[in-house]
Amino acid sequence: MSTMSTPLTQELNDYLRSQFSAEDDFLRTLNAEATAAGIPAINIAPEQTAFLQILLRSIGARTVVEVGSLAGYSAIVMARVLPDGGRLVACEFNPMHADFIRRKVVEAGLGSVIEVLEGPAAETLSAHPLLAHGQQEIDVVFIDADKPNYSRYFEMVFPHVRTGGLIIGDNALAWGQVHMPNPDSEPNNVKALRAFNDLMVAHPGLQTTLVPLGDGMVIGLKLA
Repeated sequence: MSTMSTPLTQELNDYLRSQFSAEDDFLRTLNAEATAAGIPAINIAPEQTAFLQILLRSIGARTVVEVGSLAGYSAIVMARVLPDGGRLVACEFNPMHADFIRRKVVEAGLGSVIEVLEGPAAETLSAHPLLAHGQQEIDVVFIDADKPNYSRYFEMVFPHVRTGGLIIGDNALAWGQVHMPNPDSEPNNVKALRAFNDLMVAHPGLQTTLVPLGDGMVIGLKLA
């Protein structure tokens, strides 16, 4: 028996975006205002939004950590589906970006849900109570920051993610170059993303898959 995969063409991706997105006018306006403010247009794709929300709902996520928040687009997407009392800790290195996120979070009515940590995530996270107390109370970690440090962030957060929790890394397809032995562009980032994917797949405490939405998300379910 043969198996068949359907290549994701631009037309199919447009269909996914039009039919299976949780992006709304607020998020579209956020993107436009972020671009006008000089923030790079490199947030998650609209076709990733509903999928992320379904993941969070499916495991009953209450506590989420996002490493690399840029303009707050994905943080708001995820925070919208957290239950009462849920919280999302958003780590953003750039002070201007962090200020932008804080403004948009308030506009989104999520000021009591999203906490913005400003500065290098390795420093701000290590000092945060979620990691400092050594407990396993994080439900989801979404990593979308500087690519060479993905594996470092993983090592930081893994002990603090509960059994049944998720670790998700964006850009897992590395702009379509993750499979190339000698990528043409951003070779250091591609190499780092490939190493992160390999780490996730080989880790004995995870079951891992890669979902080819947007630039790909590698997802690890913590087994123990």
